Amino acid sequence: MAALTDSCYLGFDFSTQQLKVVAIDGDLQVTHQSNVQFDIELPEFKTQGGVHIHEDKLTVTSPVHMWVKALDLILEKMKRAGFDFSRVKALSGSGQQHGSVYWRKGARQLLQHLDPEKNLHSLLQDSFSIHNSPVWMDSSSSEQCQCLESAVGGAHHLADITGSRAYERFTGNQIAKIHKSQPDKYNETERISLVSSFAASLFLGDYAAIDYSDGSGMNLMNIFTKQWSQQCLQATAPQLEEKLGDPAPSTAVLGSVSHYFVKRFGFPEVCKVVAFTGDNPGSLAGMRLQEGDIAVSLGTSDTVFLWIKEPRPTVEGHIFCNPVDGLSYMALICYKNGSLTRERIRNECAGGSWEGFSRALRSVPMGNNGNIGIYFDTKEITPPAVGIYRFNQYLQKVTTFTQEVEIRALVEGQFLAKRVHAQKLGYKIIPGTRVLATGGASSNKDILQVLSDVFNAPVYTIDVANSACLGSAYRAMHGLVAGMGVSFSEAVRKAPGAQLATTPSPGAEEVYGPLLMKYAELEKEVLKDMKQ
Repeated sequence: MAALTDSCYLGFDFSTQQLKVVAIDGDLQVTHQSNVQFDIELPEFKTQGGVHIHEDKLTVTSPVHMWVKALDLILEKMKRAGFDFSRVKALSGSGQQHGSVYWRKGARQLLQHLDPEKNLHSLLQDSFSIHNSPVWMDSSSSEQCQCLESAVGGAHHLADITGSRAYERFTGNQIAKIHKSQPDKYNETERISLVSSFAASLFLGDYAAIDYSDGSGMNLMNIFTKQWSQQCLQATAPQLEEKLGDPAPSTAVLGSVSHYFVKRFGFPEVCKVVAFTGDNPGSLAGMRLQEGDIAVSLGTSDTVFLWIKEPRPTVEGHIFCNPVDGLSYMALICYKNGSLTRERIRNECAGGSWEGFSRALRSVPMGNNGNIGIYFDTKEITPPAVGIYRFNQYLQKVTTFTQEVEIRALVEGQFLAKRVHAQKLGYKIIPGTRVLATGGASSNKDILQVLSDVFNAPVYTIDVANSACLGSAYRAMHGLVAGMGVSFSEAVRKAPGAQLATTPSPGAEEVYGPLLMKYAELEKEVLKDMKQ
C-alpha cells in the first residue's frame, strides 16, 4: 500500500477555454491542480473564450498551436511548483468533443524524435496541415450532414449505426467539409486526430488511437461493432480509414510516455499513457456513474448523462460507447431551456426570490393536480420546439396558471421531459438507481425533491467543478488494472462519494407514472402543431 500511496496519476483536460491538470495519489486524493487560461495566458493567439468565430458566424475554430503551447506552459508551471514527475505511474486526459486535428505528412517522424532541449511548440511548428481546428461550436457543415444522411438511408439509419443523427459539429461532417473546401490540405494530411487523441499523441510521441467513446461522437463509428462504418467513411472523404487509424478501447494502455518527457520533465520511463477520451465521457468517469445511474446537470443548459446497457438510438440525443465499461453505453441529452427559464419563472411568479419559488413549489401537491406545462423560451434541441404550452387536468390548452401552479408545472415539466427522453434512448430505472445532481440548481432541495419524485429514485449531489479532469486521473489509475478484470467502480471505490440529498416521496411513482405518458403525448401534439 505504501508504494501505491507514493505513486500518483495525472488527468489532463483540453477544454474549450483552458487546459487543466489534476494529480491524485493512490488513495484518490487530489494532490495538485493547475491550469492555463487560453485567452489570458496565450494572448498572442487572439482567442475569445478559447476560439475564433469567423465572419460567417457559423465557422468556429481554435489554433492547434495554442493547445501545444498550453501543454508546454502547464508542465513548466508544475515543474516550478516543485511537482515530482518521477512519481507518475500513469496519465490520461480528455478533450473537448468533436474538435479535430490534422497532422501533416512527416509529423509522425517528428513526434518520434523530439529534442528534449526544446519546447513542444517550436518542435511541432510545421506539423499540422490545418492550423485552425474546427471545434464543437462550429455549425458550418449543414450541406455535409445532409449528404451523409442521404448516403446511409436517412437520419434514423445513421443514428442506428453511429448513435446520433448527423450534426454539424460532429467530426465526420467537418472532415467532409475540409476535403471539399481545402482538398490540397486534406491530401497533405497524414493523420486526423480528435482533440483527445491529439493530446495523447503528444505524450506518447506517436499517433495515439481514437478511443471508442470519443470516436462515437464523430458520425463515423459503428457503436455496436466499435469499428469505422465503411458506409459512413465512403460518404465522407477518400483514404479516410488510413488517416484515422484503428480505434481502441477507452481503457487501453497505449504505451509508455515518450523519451522527450522522461528527459525534459523527469517522468519515469515506465509511466503509462492510457487512452484519452472526450470531455463528456470524462465527466461520466469523474462523477463515477454506475450501471443504472443518471446524472442531471442543472445549469444554463441542462444535460442528462445516462449509463445504459441496451441502447436504443434515436434522432434525439446521443449514444456513446461507455468510457469505463466496454460492455455498456452512455447516452447524453442536452436541453437549452435550463436555468434561464427557471430564473424567468422565478422572477415572474416569485418576485425574483428562490425562497419564494421553493415555498410555491411546496404548496402544490405532487402531480400539480393534473396540470402540465411545457416551457421552451428558446428553440429546444430535444424536441425541436419553441413556445409556452399549458394544459389542465383534462389535457385542454389554457392560457394561464396561478403563480404556484406555474412554478410546479415548470419544474415537473422539465423533469418529466428528461425521464421521457431518457427512456426513449433505453434508460431503465432499476433497483439501486441513483440520480446524481450537479450544477447551480442542485443547491435547491425543493427542486431536487421533484427530481427524485419524477424519477422515483434517490438524488445525490456531487461537486464536479473539474469532473472531466478528475475523471481522467481516475481513468489513468483504472487503465493499469482494467486488463486484469478490475472494474472502474472497484478501482475508484476510495474516492470521495456523492452526498444523499433526498429520497422519493411515498406514492411518487403512482402519481408520475401516468403523467409521464400524458407528457409524452402532449409533446407529440406540440410538435405536430408546429409542423402545420
